[in-house]
Amino acid sequence: MVFFSIFMSTGLSIPGDISKEEILLGEFKRADLEQKPYAVWFNRAYKNYQAEEKALKTIKKNIGDYNITLFMGTWCPDSRREIPQFYKLLDLTGYDSEKIKAYAVNRNKETPKHLEKDFDVKMVPTIIFSKNGEEVNRFVEFSIETFAKDIAQIVSEKEYKNPYSDL
Repeated sequence: MVFFSIFMSTGLSIPGDISKEEILLGEFKRADLEQKPYAVWFNRAYKNYQAEEKALKTIKKNIGDYNITLFMGTWCPDSRREIPQFYKLLDLTGYDSEKIKAYAVNRNKETPKHLEKDFDVKMVPTIIFSKNGEEVNRFVEFSIETFAKDIAQIVSEKEYKNPYSDL
């Protein structure tokens, strides 16, 4: 107990401690998440994620039609859970990663260029699916069913409302 108190009073952070960790900010690529300090949580969650087969087939069939805009916070537990899963789904479906624009926000959910305002981002992660320059739907913060099932509903253009749709 004394060691823990001394350790905490030194200002050192415990691995995975999001309160003291440096955060990614602005436009980024997936490779940035695979590097320290983000690799600690990103690579583990990516490796461990297994999508439901039926949802994966639906996503694979439909996702190529979409451009994706992603907002996340490396400090955010929801982003740390969902974003590695998202990249795993994209890999399993062969999605063209050049069609993704990814932005990291600060704790106030802002990017340096304030792009979050253009996309009406209030919570993270927010994953926006667009066709022909128009937003079709978005995933916001957490799943309604499971992550893969929610994404499958979105890309197949079935009825889907994120947790904040009615607010």
